[in-house]
Amino acid sequence: FQNDTWGLLFSAGIAITHLLDDPSPAVRLALAEALAFDAYSPRSIILSLADDQPEIAATVLAVSPVLLEADLIDLVGRGNACSRAAIAARHGLTAPVAAAVAEVAEPEVISVLLENPTARIGRISLRRLAERFGGIAEIRSVLLDREDLPADARHVLATELANVLAELDLVRNLIGGLRVRRLTREASEMAAVVIAGAAPREELPELVEHMRVGGQLTPAFLMQSLCMGRIEFFAESICNLSGLEERRVRAILATGRMHAVRALFESVGLARDISVLFVEAVMLWREASHADDIIGEGEIAGALVERFRGRVVAHSAASGLLDIIEKIGINRQRRLARDYV
Repeated sequence: FQNDTWGLLFSAGIAITHLLDDPSPAVRLALAEALAFDAYSPRSIILSLADDQPEIAATVLAVSPVLLEADLIDLVGRGNACSRAAIAARHGLTAPVAAAVAEVAEPEVISVLLENPTARIGRISLRRLAERFGGIAEIRSVLLDREDLPADARHVLATELANVLAELDLVRNLIGGLRVRRLTREASEMAAVVIAGAAPREELPELVEHMRVGGQLTPAFLMQSLCMGRIEFFAESICNLSGLEERRVRAILATGRMHAVRALFESVGLARDISVLFVEAVMLWREASHADDIIGEGEIAGALVERFRGRVVAHSAASGLLDIIEKIGINRQRRLARDYV
């Protein structure tokens, strides 16, 4: 009896394998549908079907438990849009497979991946998606709606959105090219400040490094973040730019003497006439924290302008930075007025 059973199984295996060579796609599709959900389906058969015509391959790629993570990654790399979409839609898609999809897949496949609620998409993959598809409105919108989107990826998308708006003919005709570029830059900087304030502390090093590589950690932006109360982000930026240990930088900012704070700022490349503005801003925040004062966003800017407006040389770097600080205070007043109304 046992020999008869093994004989039947062997014959069935030979028959199924022979069906792989059937010239009719309908026959191979029926075979794929019959074996797709079975965890005990012959692995050689499933792998062969996964390399068949798109409709046949997608049938097993979407659900077959026989396919291993390594199989799926390999199939993502050498497959087509149809097969990648089937893999992207798999229930419980693992992070490594999602990473492979994020790296090579087409926009329509990425949409399938992002719509899969069971797919585990890692932070690095989300960042890569932002870099690759930030210019596509549908994908950008879905990414921005994700609560697990890393801060640096969110900044990439915000910058991309600002660039897209700046290129709209309607905007350029209404506002003008030069003003559009200025408004776009200011909007991007404000978005970065907002993102920096909302980012978890563990994401700040990556966000700061991303902005440093992009050349966005300018004195003007650092001052804006400081005036707006993004103290954690500001401290992380100084750590990154100075190369000093985080604990040492934070100690200097929190309790260091004025000359130590100034030396720290000058070590990251800030000129003496600019560094004094940063030192004063830090001291103002210290005074407020020691007195348990609640300072609204931009109040530091008003205090700095009041103290330095008559003390800086006209048309100097410090004067230009003070103009930016004054504008921060003005924008705060306008926001307060809008809120009041």
